[in-house]
Amino acid sequence: MPGMNSTPEQLRFASIPAHSVRADFAGGGLSSDLGPVLLRGVDLQIGLTKRLAAALPDRRHQSYVSHSYHDILTQRIYQIGCGYEDGNDANSLRHDPMFKLGAARLPFDDDAALASGATISRFEHAASRQDIYRVSEALVEQYIASFASPPKSLILDLDHSEDACYGQQPLAFYNHHYGSTCYLPLMIFDGKTGGLIAAAGLGKAA
Repeated sequence: MPGMNSTPEQLRFASIPAHSVRADFAGGGLSSDLGPVLLRGVDLQIGLTKRLAAALPDRRHQSYVSHSYHDILTQRIYQIGCGYEDGNDANSLRHDPMFKLGAARLPFDDDAALASGATISRFEHAASRQDIYRVSEALVEQYIASFASPPKSLILDLDHSEDACYGQQPLAFYNHHYGSTCYLPLMIFDGKTGGLIAAAGLGKAA
């Protein structure tokens, strides 16, 4: 109608250095995944990837490092959160503008590609038992930090979670109950909210 403001309202998301981030459906470079941008907004509020990365000492020679542990961890978590659980998915998603934006990189900069599947594989295989234990401690700290005040009671729900393996992953075993070769970590959840508290071990065959 005449006189009405026809300017469409734009959605705003967590910014990256020197740039604001807004949703615009006028075309240009496209991606099928908005998830990484939404996950980044939540992550900036709760500090999950920052806390987890701080628990992992980076033993690499920094002169040859292109992707920090925080960057790799953020990329891996956001990929899983968007349904891309295999590390090899990074080979295509590392150039996706939304995943680059979620990692605070310029989405259309060809020199700002994320880590490859090989880099993610090296990152995951470099973790020692002590590193994994510290990550579990960080998850517990994250859970504790989610409360504004100490709860009156807690219900801990312990359950195994099947993580099927399709290659020659070390320490994977065939599990008769699930009928697959898998990891079977013991997961500890909040029985009231369903929130993850910690994960213990890779599990064993049964």
